[in-house]
Amino acid sequence: MSQSTRDRIERLDFIIAGTQKGGTSALHYHLDQHPNITFAHPEEAHMIDHPRRHFFDDEKRYAAGDVNYDILHEGIKLKPKSLIIGSCTPIYTYWKPAMKRIRDYHPGIKLIILLRNPIDRAFSQWNMNWDRQREPLGFLEAVAAEMKEREESPGSQSRRRSYVDRGFYFEQIERVFRCFPREQVHVIKFEEFRQRTVNVVGDVFRFLGVKPLGRIKNREQNLIPYEREITPEERQHLYALYKEEVARLEQLLGWDCSDWKAI
Repeated sequence: MSQSTRDRIERLDFIIAGTQKGGTSALHYHLDQHPNITFAHPEEAHMIDHPRRHFFDDEKRYAAGDVNYDILHEGIKLKPKSLIIGSCTPIYTYWKPAMKRIRDYHPGIKLIILLRNPIDRAFSQWNMNWDRQREPLGFLEAVAAEMKEREESPGSQSRRRSYVDRGFYFEQIERVFRCFPREQVHVIKFEEFRQRTVNVVGDVFRFLGVKPLGRIKNREQNLIPYEREITPEERQHLYALYKEEVARLEQLLGWDCSDWKAI
């Protein structure tokens, strides 16, 4: 379908919906270089509470019934040659009510989801919280505390201490596919994105219906200097939690995740 330059916003065309610590900031950076793509909000860390960034996971908004989609569209500065408008909120894939809310907003929206080795993803999230002094516990102690919290409140979700829970991708992707046809969902393996950045970004451009760029600037996004690397004992502990989960995800997506199983 041919597109014309946008001069006003009726709705978002795509969302980078997951996963936290999975390369979403880097992908946002690459896509934002395209003259035909406008993002609804900046990706800088200080803009994390931007009203357009956390819309579909805002429980207060939905509890109050104040679902005013105009908030998503107001004040966006369109690029002169903009064809499509997107957003980047990596909690959406994880947050259980979000997918149905997004479908209610725009059933034809396209979703981009990056998935990272869940062990490395969990350790990276813990490092981020540790660095920001939001997590006082060591890695395995924090994981144990999370598991205890989940046992005491089955089905609950945490925005902060969700190191293990966010890595159970099978249920998350199944939930996405229940709300959207697969042709509207582009799932990327983080490790492939890191190794073949230009090719993967080109595939995303084609998925979104814009012409791939001849060149893209490259730089690492949101890199947190770790005080230490994950230990073999820590990796083994999380591998036991994720072993069956990874096998189910491989079947669902037709992926080879043998690199995720290396311990």
